[in-house]
Amino acid sequence: MHWGSGFWPVFPLLWIGIVAFFCWGASRWFGWRTKHRHFEMPVEPNAMEILRRRYARGEIDGTTFDQMRERLESSAQPRY
Repeated sequence: MHWGSGFWPVFPLLWIGIVAFFCWGASRWFGWRTKHRHFEMPVEPNAMEILRRRYARGEIDGTTFDQMRERLESSAQPRY
């Protein structure tokens, strides 16, 4: 009895599938396909940038801006 003789065309397809799977896995692992995508996460503005935007929109006046800016700059300095 020759049970396996009818399935011989399946074996090359199986090997092609295995090689394709490993190529796909390597491309995902090393990021070859994702290097060309330029999706970046939006960066949240820091406190000084928010303060500048509020001043530019007219939400705060110059005196308040200066006071808050000085407070932010003094808190951002490293303490020894």
